[in-house]
Amino acid sequence: MKVLKFGGTSVGSAENINKVISILEQQSKSSKIAVVVSAVGGITDKLLEAANLACNKDLEYKDTYNAIWSRHNKVIEGLFINSENDKSLQKDHEVLHDLISEKLKELRSLLDGIYLINELSPKTKDKLLSFGETISSTIIYHTLKSRKLDTTLKNSQELIVTDLSFNNALVNFEVTNSNIQSFFETDSHSIVLLPGFISKSLSGEITTLGRGGSDYTAAIIAAALNANELQIWTDVSGMFTTNPKLVKQAAPIVELSYQEAVELSHFGAKVLYPPTVMPVLKKKIPIVIKNTMDPEALGTTITEDIKSNGSPVKGLSNIDNIALLTLQGNGMVGVPGFSKRLFETLAQGKINIILITQSSSEHSICFGISDSDAQRAKELIDDVFEYEITLQKIDPIVVETDLSIIAVIGDKMKSHQGISGKMFSTLGKNNVNIRAIAQGASERNISAVIHKNDVKKALNSLHEQFFEIKTKQINLFITGVGNVGERLIEQIKQQKAYVKENFKINLRVAGLSNSRTMVVNDEGINLKDWKQQLEAGEKASLKGFFEHAKNLNLRNSVFVDITANDAVAGMYRDYLKQSISVVACNKIACSGNIEYYNELKALSRKYNASFLFETNVGAGLPVIDTLSHLITSGDKVNTIQAVLSGSLNFIFNNFNAETTFHDVVKQAQEEGYTEPDPRIDLSGIDVARKVLILARESGHSIELSDLETDNFLTENAMKADTVDDFYKTLSEDEAYYQSLYKSAQEKNCQLKFVAEFNNGKAKVGLKEIPEGHPFYNLKGKDNIVMFYTQRYPEQPMIIKGAGAGADVTASGLFADIIRIANN
Repeated sequence: MKVLKFGGTSVGSAENINKVISILEQQSKSSKIAVVVSAVGGITDKLLEAANLACNKDLEYKDTYNAIWSRHNKVIEGLFINSENDKSLQKDHEVLHDLISEKLKELRSLLDGIYLINELSPKTKDKLLSFGETISSTIIYHTLKSRKLDTTLKNSQELIVTDLSFNNALVNFEVTNSNIQSFFETDSHSIVLLPGFISKSLSGEITTLGRGGSDYTAAIIAAALNANELQIWTDVSGMFTTNPKLVKQAAPIVELSYQEAVELSHFGAKVLYPPTVMPVLKKKIPIVIKNTMDPEALGTTITEDIKSNGSPVKGLSNIDNIALLTLQGNGMVGVPGFSKRLFETLAQGKINIILITQSSSEHSICFGISDSDAQRAKELIDDVFEYEITLQKIDPIVVETDLSIIAVIGDKMKSHQGISGKMFSTLGKNNVNIRAIAQGASERNISAVIHKNDVKKALNSLHEQFFEIKTKQINLFITGVGNVGERLIEQIKQQKAYVKENFKINLRVAGLSNSRTMVVNDEGINLKDWKQQLEAGEKASLKGFFEHAKNLNLRNSVFVDITANDAVAGMYRDYLKQSISVVACNKIACSGNIEYYNELKALSRKYNASFLFETNVGAGLPVIDTLSHLITSGDKVNTIQAVLSGSLNFIFNNFNAETTFHDVVKQAQEEGYTEPDPRIDLSGIDVARKVLILARESGHSIELSDLETDNFLTENAMKADTVDDFYKTLSEDEAYYQSLYKSAQEKNCQLKFVAEFNNGKAKVGLKEIPEGHPFYNLKGKDNIVMFYTQRYPEQPMIIKGAGAGADVTASGLFADIIRIANN
């Protein structure tokens, strides 16, 4: 014997009811089944809406009634769509139509009565709500009969007997169990159909079983009959590891214990209402959650004993709309009775407590309740403790709202160390502030109170930690999508699958911005047509882009700056304060005011958000990363010598007696080695910033103004107002530049623009490098950095390679992003 319950969505349309019938037809072949059905989806709410309108003397109740009638009529017509071609089916159709019409006339009379007397008592409300299940079960029964299935309809009100607690009646199990057993002993049909939710008192008054009443009806019948199984059919394939609406990666849980199911249900899983478990729990009858829309899906089986699959955590859940109330004061310490008075007050006010935690010092008691009860609870408690508050023994109750509870649930957690550590460290890394923590002695549930805006990020982070194959999702917000930015996006698109497969990192671009427009999508921007999406985006705004990243509140968020803009660099502190990591190609923040540089470093540590800027110095070369490892390991930098401008190196490697300086600079600009304004490169300011950053990363507090710059440009070039004017000066002063080249050639030297740092002082300038020096054979756009340290005093550590170009700079940014993901 099996008992099957179908919820409102399962019987919400003719299409779905046909699926239900297919399931019943299949299952009734192997055993007798009892089938409990809810009202057609949404009808219970419509019944309440009509009744409240009628009670308030609002004639719109008639429109709502008409909608109820129309909804049921649509279901019937859909079930008997081919009745015109079959006389037998047509007759069944007419009989059913007349029956439902009569029941709906009774409903209309009841609504008219409520309108006339302007009253909706609990007793009348139960009578009103009973129409939903009565009508749905009648429709399904007559459809089953028309399909020649061996079925009978039994009114649950004739079996389930309750007291007179209308709207949430208490079951008289002695009488109820006897009624159920007597009926099923004598009934010989393969399918017994019963309406859920509804019942009657011993005196014959209509009652209902309250929230989750149809599930409860099915559980009562299953327990009374010692059924082999209780199946609850709904619109999802079982209970999920967490809310699939918030976490895309959520998956059905194959097996749960009764207690795990109760915990998950209590903490927000809507598939199962906890009280419905109790009758079958006592009889140890398995519960199976199945999907009417996908009957072949495995679903979730809930039993007393389950096989361990190695994972102690079974699910994550949440309750929203929570208020946290705190009773505190020095007068509570060591004084018995405060807790008793507090909880008695809440009980008398019929206020349900969801979570409790108390400090070991007895200085405070903290508890969570529904937001809707918060103000009333405060008034009641302040009134009860008025005397102690007046004497300042305790403080007035403190109320915090807009909170949620998240919970990690699993029977086996108590035998596994580190679950709470993983939970809280994961939340901490994602800047999820915890307001209160509760864990029972059973260790089946670890709960934390957080702000409601953090729920999605918290659940996704925890799900990633406990259930996914250690795949870490990185959400990127990229500003500046010019040459380098476009190459970075292309690299992300190209390497996304490889990185996910080999490094378990899922890169997702959540935001893009240029100087004109911006686009943001918390589900990720499709990189196949990102240019079109950006073009059609909203007007760009640095503040607006930040607000989007902040409000989306995605886990593992990274802001990537690929601009040379002062204002963008000034936003870094805002991102870091939100625990959004920063990857900067922009040198301004790290080479500007030392106080801002130090502030960003401090914020990075405080908010556990990385601040990486490898491309500030050597594009894709691991210069800063190598320096960081040297310093971290205890080494000390004595001297740095470097050629740090790929553009200047390209220029001086290609400049000779057969070329003009003007043409070589122009070529470097056209090939993307210089900034759009080449004066930035040729003035040496870019190199000065780079060596300044290396000095700071070595532990020295110096400003850009402290650097000595030996400028090789002519005075005319330095005074040029525009880029075009600058190029004119290069042609006009060609003889000067040729003299620089000739001087180097005569000494068998190469011209290199060199950065040096030694004994706390830094300088940059054009130098003649002799043959045999490591800089001499530096070709093309390559950079080179030599670190002389305590461990490398004579033979320096050398880093050499391409130091300019969009692709290598993009690869440097990509490497920083991966470093953050691996953190």
